[in-house]
Amino acid sequence: MNICVFLSAADLDERYTRPAREFAELIGKSGHTLVWGGSDSGLMKVVADGVQEAGGRLLGVSVEFLANKARPGADEMIIAADLGERKKLLLEKADAVVIMVGGTGTLDEATEILELKKHGRTAKPVVLLNTAGFYDGLREQFRRMEAEGFLPRPLAELVFFADEPAAALAYLEEQAAGH
Repeated sequence: MNICVFLSAADLDERYTRPAREFAELIGKSGHTLVWGGSDSGLMKVVADGVQEAGGRLLGVSVEFLANKARPGADEMIIAADLGERKKLLLEKADAVVIMVGGTGTLDEATEILELKKHGRTAKPVVLLNTAGFYDGLREQFRRMEAEGFLPRPLAELVFFADEPAAALAYLEEQAAGH
């Protein structure tokens, strides 16, 4: 399975890097491919290292203005012209999406895939990996959107919230098996 991970390229502390590394190792050991923003810095590097060291494949989609930060030694690296094309390529290459901790770029990517799901433009499973309660506020906001009629589909059809890496991968594998 090609698992697209949206996440930060920032250098973050242990409470974020340790679970990210754990998730990466699960991806690699399970024989999956990481599809990610291609960066060799911060949390993106932590995840790419973990997947590669555990035997998984790396498929990166970088962007021209960040190409100097692209990871050398990825199994495949695509350089997109701009952020819009990068997002499109990441989603095209993915069988499933996991949203990990990140900033505005990650939030942009997350809302785009959820918008596509909302309108039935994709059926790919989406997991929001809520490491250290990072997305508690966003989950609350989504619940309010659902309760007050802003979402035309149940929230559970759009995104699965996982607090731990193992739960995130288990959900994706169940979805891939058609359960």
